[in-house]
Amino acid sequence: MDRRKAWRAQEQDLVARWNAALARHNEVLAEIALAGGDSTSEALVLKADSARAEMDAVRRKVARLKVEFNSGKRY
Repeated sequence: MDRRKAWRAQEQDLVARWNAALARHNEVLAEIALAGGDSTSEALVLKADSARAEMDAVRRKVARLKVEFNSGKRY
């Protein structure tokens, strides 16, 4: 039962990380839209890239958890 609690906490952490990265990415895209697509500052582009990288990292972690689940190592 303790493993299930740990797994659930890990899954909740991933959901929180995903939501935070998605919100950050959407905020940056809104800032880029307000600034105009052509006059985008380098700082905004770096912020968007870092948010996208975080989303990709969470996506890879979810894929690993899915493999563990399908192979019977989880639950």
